[in-house]
Amino acid sequence: MRILITAGPTREYLDDVRYLSNASSGLMGYAIAESALARGHDVVLVSGPVSITPPAGCEVHHVETTDEMFAACESLFPNCDGVIGTAAVCDYKIKNRINGKIGKTGSALTIELVETIDVLAELGKQKGHRWVVGFAFESQDAHFNAVGKLYRKNCDAIVLNRPTAIGSDQNEIELIDQSENVALHISGSKLDVAQQLIAWIDTHLG
Repeated sequence: MRILITAGPTREYLDDVRYLSNASSGLMGYAIAESALARGHDVVLVSGPVSITPPAGCEVHHVETTDEMFAACESLFPNCDGVIGTAAVCDYKIKNRINGKIGKTGSALTIELVETIDVLAELGKQKGHRWVVGFAFESQDAHFNAVGKLYRKNCDAIVLNRPTAIGSDQNEIELIDQSENVALHISGSKLDVAQQLIAWIDTHLG
């Protein structure tokens, strides 16, 4: 299969030097890319800004903003068999980006934010015969919220993970399928999790 994988954070600039982002390291997405390559798949990796090296053998597209990630994915997805969306995409961006650098004024600063495009949901609308596996980062009402995202984003399965995964090389996930059942419950290194996830995709979606 040819698999599209999104990884890492996105950035949404307030001005030319400051941005909104998150603490995603990209480790999970890169481990999935490595595991997919090891099982003989072609991998297209769309990565936000991270400090790790992509696994050898994959096609890599580096992006910064959410709009850039969506544009890359929308272009690449038609030639792929499925997508695994691990990227921690910013939910909001500044309504009107400031040119230059915002200076101090001695007063409070009010910034209006608007929602960014939902990359995975948009790909879910376009999937046709392709499959979509998403990641849901949840801390409260985790299973309920993950199931909601499973349907809203038109996913074939969704991976529930939690804040303890941030910056760690370990992860604990639940893979929830279309029947809302937990098809996999995996705990271990992110590479172990990735290997079992790709094996499940090969069996059930490939």
